[in-house]
Amino acid sequence: MEIFVVDSFTSERFKGNPAAVVLLAEPRDDAWMQDVAAEMKHAETAFVTPDNHLRWFTPTVEVDLCGHATLATAHVLGGEQRFTTRSGVLTCIPDDGWIRMDFPADPPELTDPPVGLTEALSHATIKSVARGRFDFLVELGSAKEVRSLRPDVQGLAQIPSRGVIVTAPGDGAADIVSRCFYPAAGVPEDPVTGSAHCTLASYWVPRLQRADLLAEQASERGGFVRATLDQDRVQLCGQAVTVLHGRLTE
Repeated sequence: MEIFVVDSFTSERFKGNPAAVVLLAEPRDDAWMQDVAAEMKHAETAFVTPDNHLRWFTPTVEVDLCGHATLATAHVLGGEQRFTTRSGVLTCIPDDGWIRMDFPADPPELTDPPVGLTEALSHATIKSVARGRFDFLVELGSAKEVRSLRPDVQGLAQIPSRGVIVTAPGDGAADIVSRCFYPAAGVPEDPVTGSAHCTLASYWVPRLQRADLLAEQASERGGFVRATLDQDRVQLCGQAVTVLHGRLTE
């Protein structure tokens, strides 16, 4: 079966977030897909059947929503795509060199920091903490703090959520910056996280009072996401480039 590696949320090879995409001829069992994802070692590997049923696996677990591997799959298949997923139907449409994805919004609610979060983000200025469907979102004092943050990754792995997003207003072309940590799911830091921007857009749009955001994820590889909040949906736009195309043996 065909397998691809695609760098998502970038137009440059070896930037953005790499995802593997496996084109299945028929559904496969969970254990086999998890083994393939562990072998690939990317943050996510996507598996898509001919009827566009899409699933995502990290090297250790299956996840309910993944933006960059959805973008990668749409890039591989080309044209407009409608995927059936654990998070409902996700539509992907080509848009002037970008791919526009329709995802569910995830408005986070302000909350107290969970046990261990402040310690794991020591030396950072925590302005607020909010809880989304999957992740905790932590607003830091500045974009500089987001960029320079060196968290206790093992400490973050103990936080009762999929992961932790740190964010602040942008310090350049981007409206906001963020970084995303998912050590409990086998991903210490994710290079560019589409699903996190469902939470980020829901958090920042009312605060910045603008519907369209250019978001930078300030990981080592880095990448950009265009995000538009539309009531209970978020439109995420990104670019992608294929870096590998081969065949997966059985």
